[in-house]
Amino acid sequence: MNIGEASTQSGVTAKMIRYYEQIGLIPRAERTPAGYRDYADADVHMLRFIARARDLGFSIAGITELLDLWRNKDRRSADVKALAQARAEDLRQKIAHLQDMAGTLEELARTCAGNERPDCPILQELAVQTTPAQGNRKYRTKDSTSIQERIRS
Repeated sequence: MNIGEASTQSGVTAKMIRYYEQIGLIPRAERTPAGYRDYADADVHMLRFIARARDLGFSIAGITELLDLWRNKDRRSADVKALAQARAEDLRQKIAHLQDMAGTLEELARTCAGNERPDCPILQELAVQTTPAQGNRKYRTKDSTSIQERIRS
């Protein structure tokens, strides 16, 4: 089947299929005498596997590991489980980080009058200087100074 049919059957865009071939995630497709890519059902099955792994947030490196394990009939399920658990933990950390960011934004929005005046505590907080040791992103403060207290000062 051609790349368009493989794309339709796998749910992976033709552009991504070409990219996956380019980076070596999937083997290069066979070519027809006219030079067109020719995909087998096994290729589509692999593309679906990749699409599902991407839907679960695995990186290309993670998908490479999963594909290696999938192809290895002597694999240990413990290795696959460890990858899944590590990905789940990473997602939990990202969720906590996003919740922290949302809470900070909500707190900043509560301090803003939202009127016609130019004073904006949100912009004031974004302009707070931090040192490299503090990092560029500082959401909720862990010390005793709340964002509202810093805005008032």
